Amino acid sequence: MKDSQAGGARPEKVTIRQVADAAGVSIATVSRVVNGHSDVSDETRQAVELVLRKLDYPAGGRRSRTAPATGLIGVTMPFVNPGYFAQILAGAAEALYEQGLRAVICPTRHSHEREISLLDQLASGDADGAVLVLPEESADELSALAEHGFPFVVVDPRTEVPDGIPVVRAAHSSGATQATRHLLALGHRRIGVICGPSGWVATAERLRGYYGGLAAAGVLPDKSLVRYSNFRIDGGRQETAALLDLPDPPSAVFAFNDSMAIGAMQEAAARGLRIPEDVSVVGFDDTVEAAVVVPALTTVRQPLAELGRTAVSVLMRQLHNRSFEPLRIELETRLVLRDSTGIAG
Repeated sequence: MKDSQAGGARPEKVTIRQVADAAGVSIATVSRVVNGHSDVSDETRQAVELVLRKLDYPAGGRRSRTAPATGLIGVTMPFVNPGYFAQILAGAAEALYEQGLRAVICPTRHSHEREISLLDQLASGDADGAVLVLPEESADELSALAEHGFPFVVVDPRTEVPDGIPVVRAAHSSGATQATRHLLALGHRRIGVICGPSGWVATAERLRGYYGGLAAAGVLPDKSLVRYSNFRIDGGRQETAALLDLPDPPSAVFAFNDSMAIGAMQEAAARGLRIPEDVSVVGFDDTVEAAVVVPALTTVRQPLAELGRTAVSVLMRQLHNRSFEPLRIELETRLVLRDSTGIAG
């Protein structure tokens, strides 16, 4: 028996991305042609089918669930090192181990092209399914991946995910309302917020919870107290400086993740302000850093490891061909009180 390539190397798989690039169309269009959808023009269909034949792309529509299992599950996420992603990964890896499966870790560094390339490889047979943490794909690209028959679950979506795709996320709005109510109960009325990037689901939901907390207490929102940033320490420090430079600065800062909250604490300390006597600070996530920073950070706890575990549980239903309704699971968040918040001066 002869190997298909010299030295016995496995033949390189043709991906749906390569077909789309060669045909000059989107991945979603290729998926529609492969799966026999009618909403494609005859001219486009013929062009895609020509490329499919030239590249010898596997025909027959959806990916077969009866193909030999690899025992591997891809886990894509922007980074591995920050505590937020590490805890999600730890939960997913432990749950996969319990199922006799292994995780293939795929850091994407927030690169859309890199993530698409990694997913193409996974969906082409390198893995049996995937957990996508904060994915960069558009709604069309996620829909195309689902139509291709590749099982996956989205954790903490960056933008809105199309119906029919399972999602696991935290109760962002509820957590933000808890944090805002806590600060209001301490007498704070000017509460600055440092949001994540505009357009992200988590940013919008947490901001909605903040506004809801203010409204319930009869406090009118002030647009000058709302800043947008990058979920990093440097961004938190920069936007805290802008808040503290206001003619009427806030007495409390609510940052939409722990890294930015730590940046807020650094900026306050650099100005000689005491925490919480001069300014209170609240974060979101409850990463390891929240408990070790001085003073210890009051924050909203996301069940990060449980997000990973739950995503694997949902994925297993797909892999085992069980009766499956795509789920939108929202896990509870809760406020963790520590030393960075106090009574308004």
